[in-house]
Amino acid sequence: MFRALADATRRDIVRRTLIAEATVSELADSYDMSFAAVQKHVAVLEEAGLVTKRPRGRERMVSGNPEAIRRAQTLLDQFEQIWRARIDRLDALLDSEENE
Repeated sequence: MFRALADATRRDIVRRTLIAEATVSELADSYDMSFAAVQKHVAVLEEAGLVTKRPRGRERMVSGNPEAIRRAQTLLDQFEQIWRARIDRLDALLDSEENE
């Protein structure tokens, strides 16, 4: 999931499709790259579970997956708590060494 979000274009596609679903063609019109390149970005996001595609006639509608974003946020929150606790312990250690 985070590998998929590492790319700015993919992050933007997720953002756009969380606001409103769009066709791959509509998304491709927003970027200075080929339709095929945007299609590959969407495939990476779909594989990561960040977007879903559904057929609508000849088009494919892309929608962001808010639940996947919530899972990523939960994981990041947990990592933040771990690192904050480590920093707090380091601060306490440094404070105790200064007072010795």
